[in-house]
Amino acid sequence: MRFRPEQHLRRPAEIRAVRELGRRVDARAFTLWWRERELAEAGAAVGPTGSRVCVIASGKAVGRAVRRNRAKRRLRELFRCQQQGVPPRCDVVLVARAGAADWPMAELQARFTDACARIAPPVE
Repeated sequence: MRFRPEQHLRRPAEIRAVRELGRRVDARAFTLWWRERELAEAGAAVGPTGSRVCVIASGKAVGRAVRRNRAKRRLRELFRCQQQGVPPRCDVVLVARAGAADWPMAELQARFTDACARIAPPVE
């Protein structure tokens, strides 16, 4: 699947809302913050069921620019490949940790899948 421009979570107020009002899942290499949008909040561009993502990698936690950019690329790729596992109408903020640039991609995918399973609503 593609990672479309309307899937980027860009506005600082929206990112802040996810971190302040949302919930957190720890995945060791990264932290996944998520918040489900209300139907009124869901933008027409994404549609009522589209999920959006923001990837954050700080210099203090991850390192210099090359390592930060690599960590962000890898986390964006995780979202792109595994976005069907993210619940509908969710805004997701992925915060990279120190080892995110070095972890094997298969392990990152397993941790992302596990984190998405923990935030998905129970199936009845």
